[in-house]
Amino acid sequence: MKKTSLVVLSSMLVVTLTACGNGQTESTATTSGAPAAATAAAPPKEVTLKLGLPGSYDVTKKEIIEGFQKKFPYIKLEIQDAPWAEFATKITAQIAGNNAPDIWFQENAIVLGYGKRGVAEDLAPYVKRDLKENDYVSMLNAGKGTDGKMWGIPHGINPVALAYNKKIFKEAGIPEPTENWTYQDMLDTAKKLTKDTNGDGKTDIYGMSVENNMTQGFFLWSKIYGGGWLDETKTKSMLLDPKTVQGITAWQGAMKSGIAPTFDVLEKNGKIAQMFGENKIGMMIMQYSGQLTYKKDYPNLDYDTVMVPKGMDGKRVVPLVANSWVIFSKAKKEQKDAAWEFLKYFLGDDAQGYLAASGASLPLKISANSKLDMNTAPKNKKAFTEGVAQAGMTTDETPFWNEMKTTVQPVFIEMFKGTKTVEVGLKEANDKLNTVINNNK
Repeated sequence: MKKTSLVVLSSMLVVTLTACGNGQTESTATTSGAPAAATAAAPPKEVTLKLGLPGSYDVTKKEIIEGFQKKFPYIKLEIQDAPWAEFATKITAQIAGNNAPDIWFQENAIVLGYGKRGVAEDLAPYVKRDLKENDYVSMLNAGKGTDGKMWGIPHGINPVALAYNKKIFKEAGIPEPTENWTYQDMLDTAKKLTKDTNGDGKTDIYGMSVENNMTQGFFLWSKIYGGGWLDETKTKSMLLDPKTVQGITAWQGAMKSGIAPTFDVLEKNGKIAQMFGENKIGMMIMQYSGQLTYKKDYPNLDYDTVMVPKGMDGKRVVPLVANSWVIFSKAKKEQKDAAWEFLKYFLGDDAQGYLAASGASLPLKISANSKLDMNTAPKNKKAFTEGVAQAGMTTDETPFWNEMKTTVQPVFIEMFKGTKTVEVGLKEANDKLNTVINNNK
């Protein structure tokens, strides 16, 4: 159940928010600019801020909320939290009823859609006035639309890297991966690592794994030869491009050749995370947050990471997932001002330090990378930070990205299971993708 708690903040710091009248906006997103600067001589006006936290404190560290409460005693937080799926369902109804929280976060693609629908406040003027963008990674702008308006700011970023089992490499006498690897190096090495250790005719150690999801799976593999699922304008399908076909063929081929576990093998052995944790997979594409699973369930696992390999065309692609904060465009001005104070705090040194230390996602502020835990596996966390700096990108998000993804992903799952060939599957996915694109023109 969603919990609502009213927290009265207690501290002596005096900061002023601009007062306003009824402040209600129309149905279109507000783009008139950032709030006026506060008047230092005026006493702060008490304001209640409705803060939506999907996933509660498991996702947003409690220390961040407590730190904000201490610094801004005049802003009373009304916290609305719920499990992620439940929150997503309820926020839809709240938006329709015009009573959404003043600020919350969701998947970045959904936030881009909110901008198109007039639900989200344009944060570009606020950022321009109050932030030094060079202090942050480029993904600070993940919530920016093609019109230059910024509909959200990431809560954190969750990129991928190549994770490898050091024990398996050592026992096989094979050098560990390097940042100069290509996908061909990975595939060739995976063949050498794949072994039947007990002679029963069944594979006991797979050299690598492939995923059936988007970020680590078909999006990434569609690009290893220079293809992709969308063109640069994100308005045309590339699923039948020969380079895309090559990439998806290699993705499915890793399972067909036996160097990666098939869907059936994964079903019997507890999925990729368990097989990697039990020393049955040599390499895998891992999201940054995956480290929490291995820290909790497999604390003695000897593994590390390097940047994802370069594509066959020499270019590296580092997909990432971002959940973004959004300020409700229909909130009153004083609530928008308070919400921006919260976002500024969240993007500051203290909160970004807490985020970095959590291991749940990478911080946006570059200086906060010094707080990353380099003493626990994977120790080479630069595989993620430098990967983002070199080639970080979202999965071609658009306002109707979620519709495109949910339309084509079932087809890719069939290809992953081997029940559809690449040729048949990509043609079907291409037709479905074009239908969604045309319906949203």
